Order: sequence, then structure tokens, then C-alpha cells
Amino acid sequence: MKHPDAPRTIRRILVQGLALAPLALHPAFAQSRPAGCPALLQRTYPRLQDEKPQDLCQYGGKVLLIVNTASFCGFTPQYKGLEALHSRYRERGLVVLGFPSNDFAQETGSNKDIADFCENTFGVKFPMFTKTAVRGAQADPLFKELAAQTGKAPQWNFHKYLVGRDGRAVAAYGSSTAPENPEFVAAVEKQLAVR
Repeated sequence: MKHPDAPRTIRRILVQGLALAPLALHPAFAQSRPAGCPALLQRTYPRLQDEKPQDLCQYGGKVLLIVNTASFCGFTPQYKGLEALHSRYRERGLVVLGFPSNDFAQETGSNKDIADFCENTFGVKFPMFTKTAVRGAQADPLFKELAAQTGKAPQWNFHKYLVGRDGRAVAAYGSSTAPENPEFVAAVEKQLAVR
């Protein structure tokens, strides 16, 4: 014996399902992110070497050092120090993320040129992403958020944002702060000690 409300219930389920169908096609819905991925990391960027999309949520729970880089800058040798820092603390949970930028007119090559330069000149192995705007009205949302959280937008290449395991920026360092600066290294170690 059928329930008297069955046709109405079935109709309501179908209408609700059709109303939700477009959401299933939305990229944010389709790319389900791990529970607990911090808002700052809920972004996808093309990898520098091959432009394959990379979800930053894969770095959730890590201490991040997010840096805008350039190939033709007086601070470009910092690549070596950044790679050394990444290599030294990787097992403890540090990940350096490099975002080449031409905002200061010192990164004019293609993404492939930049990747080749970083790897061949400085042995860079830390994750790098395609060219990104980092300041002003055209700044990428990641860098806008980092600037909002720290009160400091990049003033030049190799500006560094230190992000804790909780996905919140804890400090910003200007270009003149070298990766091997003792106070800077101590700040990184302090974040790595947080569980």
C-alpha cells in the first residue's frame, strides 16, 4: 500500500536534486578539499615546471615560507639559502613556496625559463609556481590575504611570509632578511616547534 504523500515526496526530492545539480559542476564543489584545510590554503596554482595545477591544501599542517622571487635581482642569490632552509627543515615540516613575479620588472622570462634557471643555477627543489602578481590592485588573492594578515605587502622581490601550521601568517620579512639570518631561522624553528 502506497503512502498518500509518496508522489509529493518523490517530486520534492527530484526538484531539490535538480536545484543542487549545478553545484556538482562548480570547481570548488568538484575539488573537495580535506577537512581542516585552512582558508589561506584553499587555492590552486599551476606548478612552475609543467603548469600542472597544485592544490595548496596539500601543505596543510606544515610551516610555510611563502616568497615572491625573481631571476634578475640583487637578492636572487637568496634562492640558495631558501633551498638550504627547505632541505634542512623539510623533515620537521617546513615547506618553502616560491612565486616568481615580474611586479618589479626583474622576472621577464617564460615559466620554463624561470624553472630552468632556478634548478640549474641554484639547485632549487622546493615547490615553485607560475608567475604571479604580488602587490597592488592586481595582486593575487593569496598575497592580498598575506598582506592583510601581516600588514605588509611586498616592497621588493624575496619578501617572505612565515605561515604557521594553522594556516595563519605570523610574520613578514623584507628582502634584506637573508634566509640564514639567525633571528629569522629562530622564528622558523619556533613555528616548527608548535604542534
